[in-house]
Amino acid sequence: MNDAMSYAEIQAIVDEDFAIMDKQVFGSLNSKVQLVMSVSKHVIDAGGKRMRPLITLLTARMLQDVQSEQAMQLAAITEMLHTATLVHDDVIDASGLRRGKPTANATWDNATAVLVGDYLIARSFNLLVGFNNLPLLKLFSDGTCDIAEGEVLQLQHQHNPEACEADYMQIIDGKTSRLFMMATKGAALLQGRDELLDDLGAFAYHFGNAFQIIDDVLDFSGDMAIMGKNLGDDLAEGKPTLPIIKTLEFLKNSASDDYDKLRIAVQTGKVDDAAVLIDLVRQSGAIEYCKNQALEQTRLAQEALARLPDNRYRDGLYQLTKLASSRLS
Repeated sequence: MNDAMSYAEIQAIVDEDFAIMDKQVFGSLNSKVQLVMSVSKHVIDAGGKRMRPLITLLTARMLQDVQSEQAMQLAAITEMLHTATLVHDDVIDASGLRRGKPTANATWDNATAVLVGDYLIARSFNLLVGFNNLPLLKLFSDGTCDIAEGEVLQLQHQHNPEACEADYMQIIDGKTSRLFMMATKGAALLQGRDELLDDLGAFAYHFGNAFQIIDDVLDFSGDMAIMGKNLGDDLAEGKPTLPIIKTLEFLKNSASDDYDKLRIAVQTGKVDDAAVLIDLVRQSGAIEYCKNQALEQTRLAQEALARLPDNRYRDGLYQLTKLASSRLS
């Protein structure tokens, strides 16, 4: 494979497709309600790098190197669904900022944000019906249920110091990996390439897992300016992320009162001295454990990718996995 590429270089592999798709994300909305359009434009414009639709476009080209209107539309739908989940997440977390910009719930209110998130999901399925492809519709309807269940499961385990690694993996399967799988397998279903669904699903599942674990590690070891949020936010919100789960596990039998300090912080969400608790996580060995898990998930993703058609688009997907894991160094 090639040397490490930047995100912009990976995107450039499907640059024309990406530019068309990017316009379609907002252009696909057709609400007669002005507030729906205003809030949707706000949240879409505040969007990130559009990685999930990029995965769809790279997958579609990997399987057949032609420009596909359907693939670009599917990529736009994937981004609309992802945006809807972010809008709902911001309401649940009472977030005022996302990527340094005011959230919809902060700019308008919670009710408006929730309803516009609902509209984005509804509109996504409205567009999916237009493909007249029942397996594709089933993939996205099942997947959207899994995403919602993952979010509810995370809420169920919020402030639960007894949450275990298996709980965490079940949560991230829903809230992160599932949409990665929809992004890849959807492109294959458009082309009737059912024989590749298992390998595409394995790639996306393991890459999604790695991506989320890395994100959760960076909550304790990342750069605040790059991340756009404070270190330790997950701890203050009582989210059962893997670094927290493993730290509690490693500290449980220690002679000090560090376990109780962290357990109470998770239970109550009261983080009076975040720096002390962040240091506990960093010094416990949990960060190294999580990094190794992320690298193993990355390896499994790359292993599945190696079974797929070998071309520059596959290399683009491989480079995305390398780029994600490079955030750990």
